[in-house]
Amino acid sequence: MSLDATRAEPHRDEARRHLEHARVSRLAQLQALDETVHTTDAYLLSEQKSAMRRVLKEIEEAFTRIDDGSYGTCQDCARPIPAERLEILPYTRYCVACQRRAT
Repeated sequence: MSLDATRAEPHRDEARRHLEHARVSRLAQLQALDETVHTTDAYLLSEQKSAMRRVLKEIEEAFTRIDDGSYGTCQDCARPIPAERLEILPYTRYCVACQRRAT
């Protein structure tokens, strides 16, 4: 294993922990939405479930990026995504500047 790979391993482990926490949280939220009494607005409930499923998909894609070594690199500009951003949104694919341009 190269020196760079040895240094990257703790970061990958930490990223995996953050992603696993995000996944567990979103799954719990989705389950709570599934158990919600359907007296609430059906459209709103459906939108919330869709949003949770999108985030879960992004989390799974982030695990794939960890495995292929591209995690933490902006998919638009190819620059490193700051650690602070990854701590807040461990599944993000973009740096702040590229995310702003995309929206």
